Amino acid sequence: MVKPKRIIIKEEYCIGCRLCEIYCVTKHSCAKEIIKMYKEKKIASESGICFEEKGSISFAIQCRHCDDAPCLEACITGAMFRDKDTGRVLHNKEKCVGCWMCVMVCPVGVVKISQSEKRVASKCDLCIDREFPACVENCPNEAIYVVDYEGKKITKE
Repeated sequence: MVKPKRIIIKEEYCIGCRLCEIYCVTKHSCAKEIIKMYKEKKIASESGICFEEKGSISFAIQCRHCDDAPCLEACITGAMFRDKDTGRVLHNKEKCVGCWMCVMVCPVGVVKISQSEKRVASKCDLCIDREFPACVENCPNEAIYVVDYEGKKITKE
């Protein structure tokens, strides 16, 4: 099995700006540009990031693409699947029936109900169509970074 990259959060560096969330939504929108996205009448994407904040402590949480992902076992339709080429845990919204088993079993609590489609789970896909995740690329304080399967930090060249 190919082991996927993982996103790591250094909460001590997070300043709570939520740019990770904004860039995630932008990357997954039809417009692909912040200004155009916010001017669209219907925003067709959701953040794959769960943002936690309590007092002065804030940090983003994304799918860990677990080696033993419980969401894969719990999915009754096969909508949650592991990409054989990248090792990422992905979601096929066409197969999803909205049973929410993936939401209930996620150990990190990051698989969520899509607010726009109501029946489809929403989660981080590690920006599958990009070389580098948008949240990592646009974090102004480098609080979010990517590591390979051995835990070594990956930097954008």
